[in-house]
Amino acid sequence: MSGQSRLTRMSVDDFRHVALDEVGSTNTECLARARAGDPGNLWITAGRQTDGRGRRGRAWSSEPGNLYSSLLLIDPAPLEMIQSLPLAVALAVRDAMQAVLPAGARAAEIKWPNDILIGGQKTCGILLEGERLADGRYALVIGCGINVVSAPDHGLYPLTHLRSEGSSASPEELFAHLFMTMAETLGIWNGGLGIGDIIARWRQHAVGIGRPITVNLPDRSIHGRFDDIDGSGQLILTDENGMRRHIAAGDVFFG
Repeated sequence: MSGQSRLTRMSVDDFRHVALDEVGSTNTECLARARAGDPGNLWITAGRQTDGRGRRGRAWSSEPGNLYSSLLLIDPAPLEMIQSLPLAVALAVRDAMQAVLPAGARAAEIKWPNDILIGGQKTCGILLEGERLADGRYALVIGCGINVVSAPDHGLYPLTHLRSEGSSASPEELFAHLFMTMAETLGIWNGGLGIGDIIARWRQHAVGIGRPITVNLPDRSIHGRFDDIDGSGQLILTDENGMRRHIAAGDVFFG
């Protein structure tokens, strides 16, 4: 499809950026602009969000000093390929965060599918949202909220922020890295055609493979061992009965 060809081997020159002082939600702003006809490849950043949100509709506290950003893509890939995109997004965010951590700091790692941890503590929130537009195009928004100077407690995981890990980077400096790493990683992902390369890189920075985990699904929890991810990015878990399960989405807890 045409959207896939537009994303092939993308570079930083293919993206635009609009910086706002305050917005309800950078994801909502991107979707509104998509409905109004924006061609995509648009970053929206904000100094503060008044109506931020996380996965499953959870509220997301958005205090000044952290990075709030969203990227609007239009027709990024065939829909059956988009399920692998969170792995690419996680790599891009992880690489941007690692770039601003000082030598000797604890490394940024990825917890399936796209949480970024430092020392086992969550450091950002990533939310992908999409909708079919009235003109037939598909709008996909990648929302990235990164704890730079504070770590609002959302009650699910232990948290940290980049300042406490020794980074002196501002949200603007961090975003400059994210702008570059996302373009590079989307070029490798290439509308889903490069998922093999993405998975190989993802495994290099993954945490938890081989460990006991619990995956919370909307209707139940599954306990077992995190064996690997498959070719589409789904988590492979061997449950307590020895059955191998492929899980597309869920909240992962170690131990």
